[in-house]
Amino acid sequence: MLTTSTTPDSPVGRKLDRLDGLVERVTFHSAENGFCVLRLKVKGERELITLIGHAPVVTPGEYASATGAWINDREHGRQFKAVFVKISPPNTLTGIERYLGSGMVKGIGPVYAGRLVKAFGASVFDVIEHDPARLREVEGIGALRVKKITTDWADKKVIREIMIFLHGNGVSTSRAVRIFKTYSKEAITLVTENPYRLACDIRGIGFLSADTIAQKMGIAHDSPLRARAGISYALSESSAQGHCGLPQTELVALAVKLLDIPAPLIEVAIDLEVATGTVIADTIDGTPSVFLAPLYNAELSIAAQIKRLGSGLPPWRAFNTKKVIPWVEETLAIQLAESQKQAIKLALSSKLLIITGGPGVGKTTLVNSILTILRAKQVRALLCAPTGRAAKRLSESTGAEAKTIHRLLEINPLNGKFKHNETMPLACDVLVVDECSMIDVPLASQLLKAVPSRSAMIWVGDIDQLPSVGPGQVLADLIASKAIPVIRLTEVFRQAATSRIVRSAHQINQGILPSLPGKGEDSDFYFLPADEPEEIAQTIVDLVKTRLPKKFELNPLHDIQVICPMNRSLTGARNINRMLQEALNPPGEQSIEKFGSHFSVADKVMQIENNYDKEVYNGDIGFVTHIDTEAQELTAEFDERPITYAFGELDELVLSYATTTHKSQGSEYPVVIIPIATQHFMMLRRNLIYTGITRGKQLVILVGQKRALAMAVYGKHVERRWSKLAERLRAIHCDAKAYH
Repeated sequence: MLTTSTTPDSPVGRKLDRLDGLVERVTFHSAENGFCVLRLKVKGERELITLIGHAPVVTPGEYASATGAWINDREHGRQFKAVFVKISPPNTLTGIERYLGSGMVKGIGPVYAGRLVKAFGASVFDVIEHDPARLREVEGIGALRVKKITTDWADKKVIREIMIFLHGNGVSTSRAVRIFKTYSKEAITLVTENPYRLACDIRGIGFLSADTIAQKMGIAHDSPLRARAGISYALSESSAQGHCGLPQTELVALAVKLLDIPAPLIEVAIDLEVATGTVIADTIDGTPSVFLAPLYNAELSIAAQIKRLGSGLPPWRAFNTKKVIPWVEETLAIQLAESQKQAIKLALSSKLLIITGGPGVGKTTLVNSILTILRAKQVRALLCAPTGRAAKRLSESTGAEAKTIHRLLEINPLNGKFKHNETMPLACDVLVVDECSMIDVPLASQLLKAVPSRSAMIWVGDIDQLPSVGPGQVLADLIASKAIPVIRLTEVFRQAATSRIVRSAHQINQGILPSLPGKGEDSDFYFLPADEPEEIAQTIVDLVKTRLPKKFELNPLHDIQVICPMNRSLTGARNINRMLQEALNPPGEQSIEKFGSHFSVADKVMQIENNYDKEVYNGDIGFVTHIDTEAQELTAEFDERPITYAFGELDELVLSYATTTHKSQGSEYPVVIIPIATQHFMMLRRNLIYTGITRGKQLVILVGQKRALAMAVYGKHVERRWSKLAERLRAIHCDAKAYH
């Protein structure tokens, strides 16, 4: 039966079509996420109707009631795409026999299905549920088979009850399947007791979704349950801005704004959450503050691990630097500067060391020299970096294998935990970690736990780049604490100094407007003036699509990366992505729309969260290679490795013709284009522009307003990140000095 109605339990109350019919065939069903393709026999329709949706279990012979929308698939024709699917037992004798004979109920096959229907007719389900002893009236059914039938029937009934409950509270079928798989038979009890736990336990359900469900269940807007859940929500929102904790006054103000609950209720909720240990009260520079427990514990762990690793001597015999430095110069055919020689001496005598500096100052040469010396003495070295691209660059520059931190620690995709930790440390004498400015507090904690106590560790990174996307500012705090020796490289070497990219980056970092090439002068750094946001965006599209590929024989998808200070606005990553997709790979009939984005084959995409199961990580860039609308799957290739996503997982991908500066960290691109506009006022900061420019290897082009560039260069102001790590590290350093 086909009808159209306003469905009250639809996500936004929009008008949805309704479809009811008998399940003739289950073309596809995923036990993992419930996605299914069903063929329905619908009253008034001569041909079978294809329904696409989600259901935890479904069997031929059952009855499907769905709400959703009709679509026309180019390959498969007319289909019904369901938001909600309710599966009910069949009500005709033919349907009942087919259902029971399908193997859906353990203990009943086609033979016994026929006998049961013959014996009990349409009341067979009532007999199974309420009077199972009567089943023994049927030939061949004994006590063991009765037990098997009734137990399995009860399990199936629980699933249906859970789905009905969740549907009634506005949960889509795909999310309901996820909830059922997490909570099993306890789903109704657990969600009824506290719907806000969904935000912690179920991927894809955040506080706002859980809050919507809670409101439908009748939980008051100012209930203590909502206020307490809102504390973690507010702290999570602040951690997305880089904070490990917040001063209590700021937390109260943020929670009031997010939850629309009076401050006194928020303060009570904070006290209750502190009492349960969900959040932890402490101070930051003497200011009373509140931390999410995992971030608080991660900071404590980092400090403890630095103390552990900093004790003792390096795991190699002392070097005669008067001999090894000339030897490494000859071996690598290089001439080291005096500052690099002093750095090598410090590195060979230190157990923990930080090497920092901007582009062109010789960080790569220094690290390569240190590793060459150590390897000659059979010192076991491991190399890693936060992203795949950064690890690949480290490997290319040193000639040794380098891995991402996640791959080095060998994450278990089933539980998200690392194989290497304090009980199973890494097998190395020295660990070199590159692009350390990108490492957040949780990852630094996990990495340090896995370093054996006897091992040395070298941190390499650019302190002037943006801090990590995740919470904390680990590299900056390590340097500020003075708990570890630091080598600051500042001398720009002759070869690098010929690059305007390098010179401009250092000028910007020093608060000086970059010097621009004269008219007709060849350069690797340009500024193209454009005043209006629309003009800036269109100039970028013209550069990527036509001007640069024509002049330099570039591939617009693989060689050019647009890096935007922010996502929003006409010159932000979202809009420029849309414009570049339209110009380079416009969506067509084979495209799909998911989570606000169109995806087509050949689109450039980026993974925006760590997926340990698929082994793709935040910031990885790939290209769409296949879209299967029948199986509801998209395949993208990352570093020549195909990764398949169910359509429901595509919130993990975004288009990446343009990306934000934060997401570009750890990567290098042949050509970088950066829009600079006063629209980005909140993000016009020196370290943001500096980070974007240093992503370009061969050519960097700024497009926009010189006034906006001046605002960024002269305005050194950087938002404070609330973290206590530097304090904790300073305390360790002071204790160590007092001890000695």
